[in-house]
Amino acid sequence: MKEGGTSTSRLQGPRTQLLSGGARDEMASREFAGCARFLNLRGLIMVLFSKRREFTRMLGLGLCALWTGCAVGPNYKRPTVDAPENFRGETGVSTNSLGDLPWWKIFHDDQLQSLIRTALTNNYDLRIAFTRVEQARELAAQARAGFFPQVNYSGLAGKGKNVAAGGAPSPIGVSGGLVAGDINASWEVDLWGRIRRLNESARAQFFASQEARRDTTISIIAEVAQNYFQLLALDRELQIAKDNTNAFGGSLKIFNERLQGGVASKLETASAQALLNSAAATIPNLERQIAIQENVISVLTGRRPGPVSREDSSLEAQLLPEIPAGLPSSLVERRPDIREAEEQLRSANAQVGVAVADFFPQLDLTGLFGRVSTGLSAFTGGGDTAWSVAASLTGPIFQGGALKARYRQAKAARDQFVLQYQVAVLNALQEVSSALISREKLAQAQLEGARAVDAYKEAVRISLERYRQGNASYYEVLQEQQLLFPAEDTLVETELNQFLAVIQLYRALGGGWSE
Repeated sequence: MKEGGTSTSRLQGPRTQLLSGGARDEMASREFAGCARFLNLRGLIMVLFSKRREFTRMLGLGLCALWTGCAVGPNYKRPTVDAPENFRGETGVSTNSLGDLPWWKIFHDDQLQSLIRTALTNNYDLRIAFTRVEQARELAAQARAGFFPQVNYSGLAGKGKNVAAGGAPSPIGVSGGLVAGDINASWEVDLWGRIRRLNESARAQFFASQEARRDTTISIIAEVAQNYFQLLALDRELQIAKDNTNAFGGSLKIFNERLQGGVASKLETASAQALLNSAAATIPNLERQIAIQENVISVLTGRRPGPVSREDSSLEAQLLPEIPAGLPSSLVERRPDIREAEEQLRSANAQVGVAVADFFPQLDLTGLFGRVSTGLSAFTGGGDTAWSVAASLTGPIFQGGALKARYRQAKAARDQFVLQYQVAVLNALQEVSSALISREKLAQAQLEGARAVDAYKEAVRISLERYRQGNASYYEVLQEQQLLFPAEDTLVETELNQFLAVIQLYRALGGGWSE
């Protein structure tokens, strides 16, 4: 197709040169082609890249950027994730989620609520996270300053003889004094969106720091709750150990009475004494664990190690909440660690645009206004006015491959954050599923464990009656007692794990950071 103006061959010639030539990176060329298509001026842009019309090329590209606000580099798009329709281990599908509830509607224990509130105020990890948010906020403000002209002032006063410019001695230099003062301004015109991409990256880092703080909030709430329930479980185990000791002490008393009556042997009392001492030996160890657990909670709440008031709280008095997990698709929007990973990806994606913009010229506008004279008196009396207005255009010709390497590095960093985002989603799905399965199986284990404890208690009662009536040996009594108390400890551990599974599920669903 010929004439009338520009033929198809004339348009395709520069295009081929643009895409395959070595003057510009291939990625940057595609970005400008997309900008031109936005204005429906593809043919014009192809001509602008022709070597025969350098001035028109720079002017056209500048107008393209100014008119359309083109920012080179890829625009952000959320990666696709393979989210299932429902979580594995969930018995029923519901649009409501445990993660939507605030923490004070999950944990009803007054003492636990007080501890969590104290931790959210005083915990040092959380306070550190707040300072990181403030740092990121100010870094974003620094990046935003690039949109505006930079205005500065300068002044100079001096006197010399036979000096050249810059103060170097010279036989042909001037002699006399110099007084000067000016206000100067400079502004980088954001032709290719480099400053916009830098601002986008910094803003994403700020949002990522906010999500990191929310994730820390969830972690603190979960850790306080976990350690508190573990403390209540230790309290219960300590009580079981004391009951165990008292029970063996009662058996020893019965055996001693029978020994004095001549109807029992020393073997019975020695066995009961050994079991009594073994049970008593567990008490100091449990007290040690309780003190350590109290220290952990104290530090989590930002206090010195010390006792933790529990008043009338007990593990048996705690209630398990209902567990709707919700839809997996909402998990991506709720979990702060996934949201943080996405903001990190958004920042890395913007850095690709910065690397692309480095391939193209930078336009700077500068201005100066001031006064200059040979002496201070002349300066204050109205010296000569100095002013200037200038525009400079600078761009790379040969950088030894540094620009291409920087661009490839930015793309590799973006690919890394894509993978990290996808891994964060997968880990979240795994954590929710594991917590759901744990809760279901632990509920079954708790039911059977409670039945076992009831059966062992009945067996101990019957064995003691049989022993008093002379129908059973001491071995039956001690055997049933030995089986009862480990079963009680196991039941406590199972009940504790049920609460820990609920806490883990609440954390895995991204609950607890509502503000």
